[in-house]
Amino acid sequence: MKKKNDLTHFDEGGKARMVDVSHKDATLREAIAHGSISMNRETFRMIMDRRIAKGNVLGVARVAGIMGAKRTADLIPMCHPLNITNVEIEFFLSQGENKIEIEARVKTSGQTGVEMEAFMAVCMAALTIYDMCKAVDRGMVISDIHLVEKKGGKSGTFRWKGEKEDAHKG
Repeated sequence: MKKKNDLTHFDEGGKARMVDVSHKDATLREAIAHGSISMNRETFRMIMDRRIAKGNVLGVARVAGIMGAKRTADLIPMCHPLNITNVEIEFFLSQGENKIEIEARVKTSGQTGVEMEAFMAVCMAALTIYDMCKAVDRGMVISDIHLVEKKGGKSGTFRWKGEKEDAHKG
């Protein structure tokens, strides 16, 4: 019998498997992930002033994030292909820190959650910012990628409290 803390992507023999979700009810599911990319002051200023030669960095990064969420099952082996109903990418600019915070919100109505899709959206947006700006700053740092919130499904709601041990289901 499966225990709550058992890893679901392995069978009894330890072989990798895709989890069977056919018995689960389709419910509204939503996940929010967060990450950031830090850079030098001049790179940050060039992004804000739209002086990066490759174009509108944040506009392209937003599209890349959406595309990443939609292609998650193609890149993470055990993820189910999902009918994503919405992806929103927001950027929060911290001029004093020369950092761009990235938040992705992904929704679906289905039998499994969209946490991985939200993570993929954040990662692809951050990687796109790096790619578009690497000619002027190869020292950018992508960091702090984490799940902020997850709603829906049997396990209920998860909200990140800033420390792993403070996270809870509600």
